[in-house]
Amino acid sequence: MKITRIETFTTEFVGFVRLMVEDGSTGWGQVSTYHSDITCKVLHRQVAPHIMGRDIADLDDLMDLVVEREHKFPGSYLRRAMSGVDTAIWDLRGRREGKSVAELLGGTPGRIRAYASSMKRDITPADEAERMKRLRDAHGFDAFKVRAGAEVGRGRDEWPGRTEEIIPTMRRELGDSAALLIDANSCYAPAQAIEVGRMLEDHGYEHFEEPCPYWELEQTREVTEALDIAVTGGEQDCDLPTWKRMIDMRAVDIVQPDILYLGGIARTLRVVKMAEQAGLPVTPHCANLSLVTLFTMHLLRAIPNAGKYLEFSIEGADYYPWQEGLFTSDPYRIEDGHATVTDAPGWGIEISPDWLARAHYSVSAA
Repeated sequence: MKITRIETFTTEFVGFVRLMVEDGSTGWGQVSTYHSDITCKVLHRQVAPHIMGRDIADLDDLMDLVVEREHKFPGSYLRRAMSGVDTAIWDLRGRREGKSVAELLGGTPGRIRAYASSMKRDITPADEAERMKRLRDAHGFDAFKVRAGAEVGRGRDEWPGRTEEIIPTMRRELGDSAALLIDANSCYAPAQAIEVGRMLEDHGYEHFEEPCPYWELEQTREVTEALDIAVTGGEQDCDLPTWKRMIDMRAVDIVQPDILYLGGIARTLRVVKMAEQAGLPVTPHCANLSLVTLFTMHLLRAIPNAGKYLEFSIEGADYYPWQEGLFTSDPYRIEDGHATVTDAPGWGIEISPDWLARAHYSVSAA
């Protein structure tokens, strides 16, 4: 089936893609969040011209064609735009076959353990622990991630002493049975990251994310080799050769591709395969409640080396006001600490007509 039409509906923060093939079948996807209006321009200018009128059967080849034709633009925006096409094609396939994307990928619908993922640093450790306990009691979460240091902080803390306080506070308040994770967002040089990592080990944390500037793979590997706690990373990386180098050199213990940063499901499956061959688990990055978390849920229900849990953002309208009113139904109910992939065809979700009516519309057609 050949692509005949690609439509985008976008705001500054989120952009949805509707793709049509020659028999009139359609599917919905999404470009990556943040500056999505720019990303949709890239889609129509630098992705659509290369794939319009082409068959969707070989998605790997289709995405490779875009990368090759746009070889002078090897960066993130092109991959973020490609994701909108890729994810729309998976939805279209699922709707045509009456199967969920998880089933198309060789998996099954069902439940996935989720961890409550905080995006905040401007919160005291005491307040962070209190809201995590409320989420535990209301939704059954038993795994929790908080933030260390300052984002790309050159070794600084959000305020002096915050990291040293939040590490023991979370363990004390949530108890010995809680799985605790922490994200440094590229804050530290290796020596400081190792110092923080030792503190994490002393308090029974199990996941230390992006301790060093993510582009400095050798620094991250130094930390990984020094610590027993699992060092994780990869969310920012969209270049497949970089992924191969990261995995081959064992820079991390757990890989964290972001489906929409990387270029879609097909390209993410290549990273999954590299990690599987190296014996590494995959715990993808999905830090908001646009469609990226739903895409990740389907992926985790299908891959053989899925990590322990799904990242699940706990931030609502006060933090992400643009998340409100995206869908006609809520795909993100957490019960007993688990999210659920349904057996509905494709992604199993419909975009709100009211939201679409307010969005900026563009189209590429054959």
